[in-house]
Amino acid sequence: MMAPSLPDDTSLLELFRTMCRIRAFEDAAEEASRGGVAAFGQAAGARAQVRGPLHLSTGQEAVAAGVCAHLRTDDWLTSTHRGHGHTIAKGAKIESMMHELFGRSTGFCRGKGGSMHIADFSVGMLGANGVVAAGIPIAVGAAQSMRAQRRDAIAVTFFGDGALNRGPFAEGLNWAAAFALPVLFVCEDNQWSATTRTAEMSAGEGAAARARAFGVPALEVDGMDVVEVWRAAHELVAGVRRGAGPRLLHAKTYRFKGHVSVDPAAYRDARELEEAMRGDPLLVARARLAGRGVAATTIERCLQEARDEVARALASAHDAPWPDEASAFDDVQDIGNGRWFS
Repeated sequence: MMAPSLPDDTSLLELFRTMCRIRAFEDAAEEASRGGVAAFGQAAGARAQVRGPLHLSTGQEAVAAGVCAHLRTDDWLTSTHRGHGHTIAKGAKIESMMHELFGRSTGFCRGKGGSMHIADFSVGMLGANGVVAAGIPIAVGAAQSMRAQRRDAIAVTFFGDGALNRGPFAEGLNWAAAFALPVLFVCEDNQWSATTRTAEMSAGEGAAARARAFGVPALEVDGMDVVEVWRAAHELVAGVRRGAGPRLLHAKTYRFKGHVSVDPAAYRDARELEEAMRGDPLLVARARLAGRGVAATTIERCLQEARDEVARALASAHDAPWPDEASAFDDVQDIGNGRWFS
């Protein structure tokens, strides 16, 4: 029996729930990086604070939710410096994620990875990456190892539009295509490369055209509509799983926040942001749910449950222990001479 071309009501509600959890996490993390959590009330603990700016994926929730809905735990995923949403959608625990942002020993990486390097191998999340495009060759290498091990799984790599002009993108596409590897490339095109509009520094017709030049089939989709992302990802993931080689999804979305959580994005036209926010993926999904007859109370409950979950994670992160000083040198590569400097 062929799979449906659109999610049923239950699946659409689950996609919406995932997006709500991502949005709630990003909103709370943003406040915490500014030294407060007023939007989440005193229950979250007003003392909570994330030290340092964060790269938020607010506005891009539909891409993470729509793609990861088709992935299994044994599928492997690499992410970007803007990877909170991908990590949540892949199944990582929000509490452990928040602990990592707070630098606590109970975080995924014992507080040493922080926002840009979250990883949870237990759900197939191989890690976010602070270097643009660096996750691509890792995912391709993971797919190569799957082939060598004859594993029935796929690798997925998320990357932004800024990665198109980096060498690892072309190298990764070429290697995956040359060896017909089981990897899905996902370009999460939020239209901005840090503080520069991507269109002003990227030639050609974009990610899909570059993929096709390597013989990699590609689909372009409205990344603000989780149903459209879900549908395209369903087709592409199916192709990768049946051994037809790599595929690429180009999802055009929008970054509602600045490059980092403390960036007011004054370089961006306010009217552009206002127009983009009219297509907020949560609003689009709500309208679809309402159109299918899902009760408003059910929709609101998803939003509130997500906020409550994140509030609990904030409270526990504040009370979680700091890493022991003795662990400072754990996980540090030994270069052989027992000294920091030669």
